[in-house]
Amino acid sequence: MTQKCIALLGRRDAPTDAVEEYCQYLAGALRAHDFAWELARVAWLEDGWPAAMHALERQAKGWRGCWVLVQYTALAWSERGFPLRFLRVLRILRQAGARVAMVYHDVLPYHGSRTIDKLRRRAQNHAMSEALRSSDLGVFTVPLSKIPWIGRQHTRAIFIPVGANLPEPETAWTVPHGEGNRLPAIAVFGITGGESGIWEIASISEALQIVAERLGKLRLVVMGRHSDTAEKALQNLMDKQPIEVSALGVLPGAEIVRHMASCDVLLFVRGGISSRRGSAIAGIACGLPVVALEGPETASPITEAGVVFADPKRQRGLGEALLKVLCDPEYRAVLAERSRRAQDKYFSWKAIAARYAEALRPVDGSVGISGQEEVA
Repeated sequence: MTQKCIALLGRRDAPTDAVEEYCQYLAGALRAHDFAWELARVAWLEDGWPAAMHALERQAKGWRGCWVLVQYTALAWSERGFPLRFLRVLRILRQAGARVAMVYHDVLPYHGSRTIDKLRRRAQNHAMSEALRSSDLGVFTVPLSKIPWIGRQHTRAIFIPVGANLPEPETAWTVPHGEGNRLPAIAVFGITGGESGIWEIASISEALQIVAERLGKLRLVVMGRHSDTAEKALQNLMDKQPIEVSALGVLPGAEIVRHMASCDVLLFVRGGISSRRGSAIAGIACGLPVVALEGPETASPITEAGVVFADPKRQRGLGEALLKVLCDPEYRAVLAERSRRAQDKYFSWKAIAARYAEALRPVDGSVGISGQEEVA
């Protein structure tokens, strides 16, 4: 018997909505487990909160007994990261008789030392903990041991990493690397905007210049958000260096896979690598070694993939780690194999869907599985 589920989203992100793509890929994989998904949105930004809540109340009348998987990021439910009205969404779902699963794409509150940052953190911690308390199930995209605010609420919490929002990334595995006269190629998938983006661009430039000093000509392939706008800054910083820069912007998933397949390694500079960072997992899914930094969310199964961690205490850490990967074909092959195994075991949509199916099918009247840290 097919079980109906609703994936409930907040504000649509632009130019691409990674959370919506996540839901679509997961929905496709869950069909094999007899789950039928519908996507719904709370259009609070377009219609205002009162009208959006009335619309949700009407929709939710048809969701009694269904699982509603509420997709949480702070900015999906607030313009400035204060998601306090979000808890009303959950009350409406509970009153309608839906079974609520919270899917946390943000698991830690935002950083910052200003007074407004501290208030924002307090609001986010409150919203996340209250949402878990009032839900039947919490799905976290990083291990529970990395989430300090959960406390003793593990009884209805489970860890499931995200996958790459890419069609058939495994097709990249069959493309030979490092052969012939092809230039060594480094992929970067996505650059953050604002001040963080400036730091990321500088880090990419510094790392590639270290590699170019040793290996000569290189190719840098930058894809995803802000990659096209970062092109000029990258070229200016690497002026007179033997580095070809291809800044491709936002691409269809199949094109991303094709360009990943032409590269030797993914350089991830968007903070510490984590099992919720789809832009890092895209490289793993395509069977690439990944050079990255550790962060507060870094843990298994990310550490089981072919990830080389740069030493944050060394000024040239990213460049030295990148150079080590590119200089040693055997080492690079071992790392690539580790990424392929991690993709198959943890990050493929087949593995993720199996984990969801286990969680959403109660046994003997209980609600899913609980208190488990391991992944499928």
